[in-house]
Formats: sequence, structure tokens, C-alpha cells
Amino acid sequence: MDLEKAGENRLVQLNELDELRLDVYENSSLYNEKTKCWHDAHLRERKEFEPGQKVLLYNSRFKFSSGKLRSRWSGPFVVKQAFPADHVELIRRDGECFKVNGYRLKLYYEGLNEIKKEDLTFDSKDT
Repeated sequence: MDLEKAGENRLVQLNELDELRLDVYENSSLYNEKTKCWHDAHLRERKEFEPGQKVLLYNSRFKFSSGKLRSRWSGPFVVKQAFPADHVELIRRDGECFKVNGYRLKLYYEGLNEIKKEDLTFDSKDT
């Protein structure tokens, strides 16, 4: 057994291992760049709220025993003030103010919830 050839063989193996490590590092950095670009492209637009708007608040501390058909959104609440750091100050119906993260809010759209009886007309075909 020749010790010089064994030593040279070991140095070649170490160089190959070092090249593989550098290739893996380069590939992982390329993967991280692609992943970051994809993530940035799929970010949601920032929500902007104005004072006086009605919003719903997402209840993240939802209990499992409260029923599966119960809504996770509570409200509506009125926006008192919106801050630039994505937190919003809300007003409850009783007038109490509190601050929440803006990502837990969505706009409340008031629809035609109340229909007057006078507005309803029925066509009777059996007369």
C-alpha cells in the first residue's frame, strides 16, 4: 500500500466534497431567491381603513365546542382611527374603544337587511 497515493486520493475526495458543498450552497440561495419572489408576488394588498367605516373582527380565539356553524366574525364595529403600522382603533356599540391588528378586519357591507311590509306586493292569481 502506497501512503502517498492514499494521501493524494484523500485530498481529491476532500476537494470534491468541498465542490459539492459549494454547489449545494449556491442552489439553496437560488431556491431562496425564487421562493421570496413568489411569496412577494402573492402577498395580499394592504387594507386601508378610514374613520367611520364599519368593519367585522375575526375571532381567532374560537372555541371548538361553540358549534361548527357559528361565524368566526364578530361585529360590526366602527373605525375610530387607523394608524400607519396596520393597527386600527375600533368603537364598540357601548362606546368602548380598543385597538386591533388590521389584518384581523374586513369591511362590513350593509345590504338590504330591512324590508318594509309596505314594499312587498303579492300577485294573487287565484282570484
